Amino acid sequence: MSGNAMKRGFTLIEMLVVLAILAMLLTIVTPKFMHMLQRSKETILRHDLLTMRDAIDKFYSDKNRYPETLEELVERNYMKAIPPDPITERSDTWVITLPPNVEEEGSVFDVHSGASQLSDEGTPYALW
Repeated sequence: MSGNAMKRGFTLIEMLVVLAILAMLLTIVTPKFMHMLQRSKETILRHDLLTMRDAIDKFYSDKNRYPETLEELVERNYMKAIPPDPITERSDTWVITLPPNVEEEGSVFDVHSGASQLSDEGTPYALW
């Protein structure tokens, strides 16, 4: 065989070096990606809570009472749909807060996440 036929392709050592470099880059990038994914879920949670609280306030301003359920906000077109909690990834885990004044009509005064985890800031999502 001639010398040119032997030089085609990569050696096992070259392949292992390339794979080692790729593995090292992945170990650097993966934690940052996971952190950004968590931060995006927290941003969505903040936005969803703001939207639902705004809908509750508008409902109260229009009807002079609080809604009985979150579904009532959807039925009366204050929201298009109940968003899923981005942390629990379910729409039935929202925690409802009753009005502080017992004489107030309705059951939905405020809404919080049903997640039991802590945020990146160290505060529970349930307190947001």
